[in-house]
Amino acid sequence: MESALNAAILPDASGRLAGRPLEEWNGAYAKVENYFHALRIRNKVLLGDLVLRVLERAQRRAPAEPDRSATQIAAEEMERIVTEWFSEVLQSPPTKADNSLSTRGRLALLLADMPGRWQEQFLRPGPWPEEFTSAMREAFLRAGPDFQISKMAPRPLDLGPITTLTNLGRFPYFRMALIWVLFALMLIVVFILTH
Repeated sequence: MESALNAAILPDASGRLAGRPLEEWNGAYAKVENYFHALRIRNKVLLGDLVLRVLERAQRRAPAEPDRSATQIAAEEMERIVTEWFSEVLQSPPTKADNSLSTRGRLALLLADMPGRWQEQFLRPGPWPEEFTSAMREAFLRAGPDFQISKMAPRPLDLGPITTLTNLGRFPYFRMALIWVLFALMLIVVFILTH
């Protein structure tokens, strides 16, 4: 088994891995590791194992998709693994039309404090501790039905009173210039009176 694993991970004689340069796989490794860091996975051994699991699946797909980068393939595999795990833990099947399972699942992870309390359970196959699954499902429901992606329409900026100084018809800057000249004259008068 170890020889099969090493054959999948070690580069070939040309220094390429699954038909791509090692630099590309290093970039994919960094992206996957950063994603798991964002989910607050801090255990180095667990983190390394999770990243290698994602990259191994990406390496199996890579020869069939030569036009896509290793990072793109790894990101898709990472999203697929995490979504499948959320589906099992939360007992909520993913649907093609609604991809909010992953988003709500990540929110449930943080609300249930999975990184602090059950980090070793992340992406592990079941059965999971009952306390863990009930905390995740409760947090998932709290993140649930009202959670929607919204869009905001842009509104014009209100610049306040400065716009009234400049909106004077044919001479838009005349009044503003007059105010600055009066202010400068006032400063000169104050200077002369104080010296």
